[in-house]
Formats: sequence, C-alpha cells, structure tokens
Amino acid sequence: MSAPGTIVGRHALVTGGGSGVGRAIALVLAGAGIAVTICGRRETALAEVAGESARIFGIAADVTDEASMASLYSEAEAARGPFDIVVANAGMSGSAPAQRTSLTDWQRTLDVNLTGAFLTVKPALAGMVARKTGCIIFIASTAGLKGYAYVAAYVAAKHGVVGLMRALAVETAKSGVTVNAVCPGFVETEMLEVSIQRIVEKTGRSVEEARTRLSSTNPQGRFIQPEEVAAAVLWLCGDAARSITGQAISVSGGETW
Repeated sequence: MSAPGTIVGRHALVTGGGSGVGRAIALVLAGAGIAVTICGRRETALAEVAGESARIFGIAADVTDEASMASLYSEAEAARGPFDIVVANAGMSGSAPAQRTSLTDWQRTLDVNLTGAFLTVKPALAGMVARKTGCIIFIASTAGLKGYAYVAAYVAAKHGVVGLMRALAVETAKSGVTVNAVCPGFVETEMLEVSIQRIVEKTGRSVEEARTRLSSTNPQGRFIQPEEVAAAVLWLCGDAARSITGQAISVSGGETW
C-alpha cells in the first residue's frame, strides 16, 4: 500500500503488535516506509512479526507499567529517533454479567484498555507538541460508541479511551498534533476466536452459530478484517488527514452511524 512521501522515514510505536490488529498495523506502516517499534509481553510473537519486515523492531513491554513504557521509549527512540506516530492498540476483553464481574476483573480490564492507552501516549506528548507535529491513534472499539451486554468493564474502558482521545485532541489542536480513535466492530483475530469459544462453552451453541450471532451485529453481515483497521490508521498518519483530529472513526459496516 502506498502512502504520501512525507510518511517515509518516520518512526511509529504500535502496542499489542505481536498479533491481530497490531500486527496488521505494523505491517502496513512498515510497507509505507515507516520504522515501526512494536511491543507486547510475548517476545516470541514480537520476533515473528519483526521477522516479516526489516522495518519492524520488537521490544517486550507492559503497557500497564509506567516504568516499562518509559524504558521502551528510551530504548526505541535512542535507536530510531523520536516517535512521530503512536498507535495505542493493546487491549483485552472478558465476558460476564455486570453483577458477576469481580472488582479484580473490572480493574484489570481498565488497567489494560484505558490506563495502558494513557501510559502508551503520555511519554510522546511533550515532544510532539514541541516539534509541532505528531499523530496519536487509539484503537478503541464500537464498544466505545455504544453499549453491549455482558462486557460492562470493556465498554466502560473503551468509552474512556474515546474520552481520553477527545481531551488530548483539544489540548494539542493548536500544535499540529492530531489525536484520533479508530473504532472497529468485531474483527477477525485471535481475540475474536476466544470470544467465540466463550460463547460456545457458556451457551452450548455451535461455533458456526456463535460466529453468526457476532457477525450479525454488523449490518454488512461480516467480520471486519485487521487490514481494514490498518488502512484507516495509515490514512490518519498521512498529510491528507492533517485536519482530522478528535474523531472516533467507526469501522463497523454501519453498526454505529
């Protein structure tokens, strides 16, 4: 996929880059000429993705740990320069009725999806504002735009991510930095397969029935592909999107208009 020439030579961070949407984003950005640092907790997965492109570099880090993210920034920026693009993609999901959601599960979901997003972008803000350029993209979810049953913690966290994005967009609007969120519906990834297996175990439905139930939330009747999310991210990184900030872009087949 081609991209505007001004993208070539930039440095991007993609959290949760060892699989799924993060992997797709890393590959698309690298293909556009961007040096991409990916992070996650599974070193083997990071190495596999890094092996797919000479422009991708893996560093193990935990987005919920401020010191871990500070160390990642120090190592990556010393090697490849300041981050011009930060994609806060790392996330997790779980499922339970709200009244049976433990405080531990609630807190873990917010720690990874919301606090992790904040700790991912916070170290980049001062430098981007000083340089008067930069692109911050949160991978949120349609769960940041509407409610879903049995995932109250995830919905709350993703709504928080969208709110965080809007606050940062206002803070940085005059600096030339853009801050946006991409909000996919159900994406065909490893995380989706876990959700499908959970439905099968809890309801006795077949795998095909579970897949049909989830895909039916998309008016197009299909799952979003990781590459579609990656394409939206690439566009937001280019000069054509320099007036796009503070936006939650739904990639969902029309589920949330």
